[in-house]
Amino acid sequence: MTADTITPRESLIRAFLARHGWGEAERGTLAGDASFRHYDRLRRGSETAVLMDAPPPQEDVRPFVALARHIESLGLSAPRLLGVDEVNGLLLLEDLGDRTYTRCLAAGEDETALYALATDVLAEITARPDAIPPGLPRYDDERLLTEAALLTDWYYPAVTGSPLPAPQREEYLAIWRRLFPLARLAPETLVLRDFHVDNLMRLNRPGLAGCGLLDFQDAVAGPATYDLMSLLEDARRDIDPLLIERMKQRWLARVGGLDRVSFEASWAVMAAQRHAKVIGIFTRLARRDGKPLYLGHIPRLWRLMTATLAHPALSELAAWLERTIPADRRTVPTP
Repeated sequence: MTADTITPRESLIRAFLARHGWGEAERGTLAGDASFRHYDRLRRGSETAVLMDAPPPQEDVRPFVALARHIESLGLSAPRLLGVDEVNGLLLLEDLGDRTYTRCLAAGEDETALYALATDVLAEITARPDAIPPGLPRYDDERLLTEAALLTDWYYPAVTGSPLPAPQREEYLAIWRRLFPLARLAPETLVLRDFHVDNLMRLNRPGLAGCGLLDFQDAVAGPATYDLMSLLEDARRDIDPLLIERMKQRWLARVGGLDRVSFEASWAVMAAQRHAKVIGIFTRLARRDGKPLYLGHIPRLWRLMTATLAHPALSELAAWLERTIPADRRTVPTP
């Protein structure tokens, strides 16, 4: 890149890195994700760090900054903040390495041990009275409804060719309003919201700190079942039902005070809500943002949704879906 072609954004990045002593570091692309955020790995001799480029107004790094500090205060592992420019959406972060859970599992590492550690982290968060930081948004009904509506607003028209009629959409939302009290049978805690193998790191640290946490800037205060369900009903990989059951039992034993019936009702509602949301998000990523890769996970999401709908509490939702998006329409949309 010549001086004539340096963009204003690149100039901001270079100035930011220079202020924090990384101006001469080598930069290599580390990752992009489904958002507007972009990550570079920086090398300065034997040292490494990570640049998060989260351009405003599409992104706001302030929640990430606040949550990273809070997670560290709980004795858990989030990337340490080495440099912060909240106005311009630039962060210099500790490099937690390359051992994501996804890579560890692909390399044949002990699946049960990895999931047990992640489960214990969630149990610790649920058990901590100080887990929810002041001012954290709540996972209230309107937020949950907005997410559930991604199925009707993006997926339905993608597979049928026309928008869902308003009366049917309102019926769908009314069903969810009746279900959400069941979700809240579980205790309220810090919900990281994207707790899955792509966002977890295996670190060489003792105890719970050995599980590194990434993507948590959208955290809310909500039902404690949500993150565990997100981990174990993963859109990205199939998990042995026996392992899922063992992790449920492990979490319940560590948290205490929540009976299995209430736990399963909360789990079922949160699972159905998340699967509906993610099916909609993956469709939107393909149709609006030109990112079709995620469409390949939709068949798994429908399998997970179908299994979840067997819970008696979800019979009304199951009947609505059967009428509106029957099995032969639960296909992968074209990009």
